[in-house]
Amino acid sequence: MQLWILIAITLAEIVLFAMLLRFFSRLRKSEALLFKLSEGQQSLMDKLRANAELERDLMQSFTVRQASLQSLNASLEERSAELQALLEQARAMSRSPQFLREVIVSGKRKGRSSAQLAKATGLSLDEVELILAQAK
Repeated sequence: MQLWILIAITLAEIVLFAMLLRFFSRLRKSEALLFKLSEGQQSLMDKLRANAELERDLMQSFTVRQASLQSLNASLEERSAELQALLEQARAMSRSPQFLREVIVSGKRKGRSSAQLAKATGLSLDEVELILAQAK
């Protein structure tokens, strides 16, 4: 009977040892999986840092470009105002009687007809002929 008890205890110890080996093998697999997950998490964190750095650089360059565009817009507005003033000045000069007289007289010297000169200056044919008659 003691032999049977000894055999039963030995078998129980063998079963417990087998269970212990299986537990440790699963523990190693779990540790390997945790290590792999930790590496993946570290890789993800590195990528997130790189993306955050790229986004920060992009925002800085956007800010610089935005300021540059605002400066260019201000310059264009100034230039537009200057050109508008010059255009108004040119219109005023082109409508002055002295300028129209010079255009008509010089056009007649170049061989243009009175009708062509009237059309070019916006004056009537009678006004062009009157200016030409006064020029002679």
